[in-house]
Amino acid sequence: MAATTHTVSNQVPPLTGYDVFAADRALTEAVQRHTSPGLLAEVRGELGELGRSAGSAQVQEWGAQANGNPPVLRTHDRYGHRIDEVEFHPAWHRLLGHAVTAGLTDAWGRPGGHVRRAAGFLVWTQAEAGHGCPLSMTHAAVPALRTDPALAAEWEPLLTSTVYERGLRPAAQKAGVLLGMGMTEKQGGTDVRANTTRAEPLAAEGEYLLTGHKWFCSAPMSDGFLVLAQAPGGLTCFLLPRVLPDGTRNPFAIQRLKDKLGNRSNASAEVEFDGTWARRVGEEGRGVRTIIGMVAATRLDCVVGSAALMRQAVAQAVHHCAYRSVFGGVLIEKPLMRNVLADLALESEAATVLAMRLAAAYDDGSESERAFLRIAVPAAKYWVTKRCAPVVAEALECLGGNGYVEESGMPRLLREAPLNSIWEGSGNVQALDVLRALQREPMALNAFLQEVGGARGADHRLDGAIRDMLTELADLEGIEARARRLAERMALVLQGSLLVRWAPPEVADAFCASRLGGDRGAAFGTLPHSLDLASVVERARPVAP
Repeated sequence: MAATTHTVSNQVPPLTGYDVFAADRALTEAVQRHTSPGLLAEVRGELGELGRSAGSAQVQEWGAQANGNPPVLRTHDRYGHRIDEVEFHPAWHRLLGHAVTAGLTDAWGRPGGHVRRAAGFLVWTQAEAGHGCPLSMTHAAVPALRTDPALAAEWEPLLTSTVYERGLRPAAQKAGVLLGMGMTEKQGGTDVRANTTRAEPLAAEGEYLLTGHKWFCSAPMSDGFLVLAQAPGGLTCFLLPRVLPDGTRNPFAIQRLKDKLGNRSNASAEVEFDGTWARRVGEEGRGVRTIIGMVAATRLDCVVGSAALMRQAVAQAVHHCAYRSVFGGVLIEKPLMRNVLADLALESEAATVLAMRLAAAYDDGSESERAFLRIAVPAAKYWVTKRCAPVVAEALECLGGNGYVEESGMPRLLREAPLNSIWEGSGNVQALDVLRALQREPMALNAFLQEVGGARGADHRLDGAIRDMLTELADLEGIEARARRLAERMALVLQGSLLVRWAPPEVADAFCASRLGGDRGAAFGTLPHSLDLASVVERARPVAP
């Protein structure tokens, strides 16, 4: 009789069949904090439903299928007709359809809309991040379109619809649409003012024909796109539909799909415009000012998306360590592993609390909150998105070799982690945007200082960090070379202030000691041993399946 060699033991059950929202204490507390009491039960209900779906085995399988079967470009049909269509796996459409139905493209017209949408986006992104691109673009297009009331009246109800209709048809014939964006070009990249795409005006007011090449076009199967092009009056924003009102295809030649490091389920394309019809959005020569509202909203989604990736990585690491035994006990009880998990949990909670505070500022809409967002969004986008990759990499290591294989899902998270720090302006762009806000908008700095000042006197390490930040701000001469340092310091002070006010004492204490007091090493897992690390880890633990 052959020996039994395949007895399986000490393996961790999959983290599935759980409520992603309810298991996240930092997120549930933020939603309660930033939602009016009369609305709270409704919001909790919808987020709980979304959380249970995101944590289900079925949706997790959709995520794996969508990434295992990347989109395919079909330039021509079988008869030789140019069609320029991208074919997605059915799982992509299931994920996107569920997200649209859950309201993840609509934050602008609902009470508490930005908080509930940001929380939902944070929950649903943990199932699969790639399809967040069309969701984010569609949601973020609304403020840009509102610069033209006629366009907004026509498109906004479709953009905020909870109906997902795949396929290319005239937008007026659909119950819901998606929008993409095309700004960057080969020669310019970040410097969109160097764009060479031309826009020639037609006889009809506000109508143009576009000719040019876009180096990165997001979500190429969307129903329309916001793009920048050079009109006679300068760089201008345009709305470009994929299908014209009479049902004919607008010239939109997809040259290729980008072969990306991660984000494999999502299509990013190079496209050519050749006499492509578009409608002007805003005034000629004011394209950047027109589209900046969209950019700001997508930058917030970068913060939320990175917080989601961090949360899922930390949840997987804590879950693994709660079951895996080594050297006579489970990993989660080993002091050194507990230190690593607590350190990761701090980063994740700080990102979540900051993301939700920014969403609440959007809902408030007051002049002071808008000023706060002007400086807090680029600072948060700079720091949170940069912390994502090292957090995910360390969380993967908590699973050891099991985390390095594709079946664990951790490699997909790691490949996705750097994206948000690049998308919508890389780190230098965000740091320079913080400087611009400081130099041009005094109200922004005042609003920021008022926000962080809300916790002054509560923790001496936070107070010291605020003083250091003010010293840094006092000398703006030649500050460009220090812009990253300043953006990092401002983001950390803001996170510390929020955690001191709202997080449990053990979380705030550990964050201030390590991030503001400097009592840590250069790697994760080097927190002061005297802290209450067990409570920090337990708070980050997802509900057991």
